[in-house]
Amino acid sequence: MNRNFALVYTGWILLCGVLFLAFSGAEDPSRRRDRILSNDAGARAAVIAAQRDPRYRGYEAVHVAYAGRGEGGREARWVVLIDRVPHSGRGVVVELRASDGALLGMRPPRD
Repeated sequence: MNRNFALVYTGWILLCGVLFLAFSGAEDPSRRRDRILSNDAGARAAVIAAQRDPRYRGYEAVHVAYAGRGEGGREARWVVLIDRVPHSGRGVVVELRASDGALLGMRPPRD
């Protein structure tokens, strides 16, 4: 039984190594090349809002959502809700272009 275990264990390690090398060049689906990361979009939205209006200093991203082209807009974008901590319920929605994080607009949230 020890011999069988050693063969299976060695085979498993070799298989994992081969798969690692085979997939090492594959694109990570969580880091798409055509858009900035959601964490970066949230941080950028908070900074942009604070620069445009001092009322938004100290606000942080509460929720970040990706909206593809045609989902309520002409281009792909990040829709970021920012609010104070603790949450005030008086947040603002900041829309950023998905490809480079440029500001598309700021608005109050819709119900």
